[in-house]
Amino acid sequence: MEQFVVSALKYRPLSFSSVVGQSNIGVTLKNAIQRGHLSHAYLFCGPRGVGKTTCARIFAKTINCLNLNENVEACGQCESCRSFAEGRSYNIHELDAASNNSVEDIRLLTDKVRVPPQVGKYSVYIIDEVHMLSAAAFNAFLKTLEEPPAYAVFILATTEKHKIIPTILSRCQIYDFNRISIENIVLHLKDIAKKEDITFEDDAVNLIARKADGAMRDALSIFDRIVSFCGNSITYSAVIEDLNILDYDNYFKLTDAFLRHDYKECFIIFDVILKKGFDIQHFVSGLSLHFRDLLVSKDSQTVSLLEVGQGIAERYKQQSAKCSLEFLHEAMNIISKCETEYKSSWNPRWLVELALLNLSCTGQEKKNDTTESKSVENTVTKPVTVKKGEQQIPEIPKAISLKDMRLDNNKQETKTETVIETPVNKDFTVDDIVSEWKAYAEGIKQKSPRLSSRLLAYTPELIDNNTITYPVLGDVEKEEYYKNMMDAHSADLIEHLRTKINSSIKIKWIIKKPETETNNEKTPYTVQDKINYIISKNANIGDLIKDLELDYR
Repeated sequence: MEQFVVSALKYRPLSFSSVVGQSNIGVTLKNAIQRGHLSHAYLFCGPRGVGKTTCARIFAKTINCLNLNENVEACGQCESCRSFAEGRSYNIHELDAASNNSVEDIRLLTDKVRVPPQVGKYSVYIIDEVHMLSAAAFNAFLKTLEEPPAYAVFILATTEKHKIIPTILSRCQIYDFNRISIENIVLHLKDIAKKEDITFEDDAVNLIARKADGAMRDALSIFDRIVSFCGNSITYSAVIEDLNILDYDNYFKLTDAFLRHDYKECFIIFDVILKKGFDIQHFVSGLSLHFRDLLVSKDSQTVSLLEVGQGIAERYKQQSAKCSLEFLHEAMNIISKCETEYKSSWNPRWLVELALLNLSCTGQEKKNDTTESKSVENTVTKPVTVKKGEQQIPEIPKAISLKDMRLDNNKQETKTETVIETPVNKDFTVDDIVSEWKAYAEGIKQKSPRLSSRLLAYTPELIDNNTITYPVLGDVEKEEYYKNMMDAHSADLIEHLRTKINSSIKIKWIIKKPETETNNEKTPYTVQDKINYIISKNANIGDLIKDLELDYR
């Protein structure tokens, strides 16, 4: 049996032109080779699986090739190219900084740099994952990197550029590699599938490309896994099953339920998704992306931003025609808020179900308001003509809003049904004040129980014909309750007393010492005061606190 070679190695690019999605870097490096403008140090940085190490190897092979072709590509036939292909080249040295990150490893590298190349012009040193070098190793590498021999070229590769010290960055030409687009990954996977005599569905290949998240190496690994699962025929359903991916169909069904305002079906679909073992946050992210794809599908100028297969793209176009721009805008705000609050939520499922309920109600009230406003507009915008002498003069209709009509209706109902009470100026006694005071306090017991009990704690007093006094036990209590009364209930209390008793009544808050203070005893307020008061009444309690080492704070 022939030994299996993974696609990432079997179809690894051997020239700049075959590197997928990095044409700008290939052109720049080839121009530098052609003009002889080679730097002594390069830094290739970017996400995983986008071709950093591959380009470093191609560049090393090309600058040592003895017979470059007219496209500035390595010939593949000379001794240097053959030794590179067979893995026996002494001109190209690779170092994995993840496992060789000490000062001693850098010293060994420095010793190698002193040896000139035997075949070709340059000794190339490729250091992968260079950000893994220790601080001491970086410092040991600085001198060699700054002033290497003329034949030495360093190519550093990293996925985390920010971890490299600035003194290293300043000595390198920096090339930023891009994430590979879904379109380029799809084309490359289709080309490999044809070479391997594998049939495929376009939507299936597109789904593999989206799952790779811009990394060609990941895409090829997923491709090999799918081929192992379903053989020489890659189908959309097989990819969904093997990768355990949420099908687009779930999101299309949910959106149809949102448009019908059917929250019950939304809950059922969500429950089925959870029972299949999908992560809630993954579901929310997918729904957010679904709304985005619906939005870009609404216009021919933005439909090119849709990164799905042809069959799925048609479904997006059909469903986007049913969705208004206002609905999509509000839906994206709701799901974005859900994503933001997800990590801090104590009940993620409840949070998502609330978002689904809000999405189901989106646009329902606005639709009713729009219908009502249209009917009002039809009834009030017709021009009216009046006679003046012998001429017919059109009268410009006055613009009437729905709000104005509602206010007019309320005014008419108020005139016919509401009875306006006139101010009361009858004589009253202290008993009348106390009775109505208690009636008001009982009335707010449900809404503000603490304030109600406070108003019932003492009896108001009448100091002149229209001024009521009410005691508080100190400045702190006065500030607390007086502010509470002024903010929420003061106006209501005064209005109640003026309506029931007399329209000239006023309330005055006074500080009144409690009876205990008249005997030179201070009222206990703090915890310490209360403990001291209890101990003064019974000394045994103080002894008990000390013996048991109780902490009453």
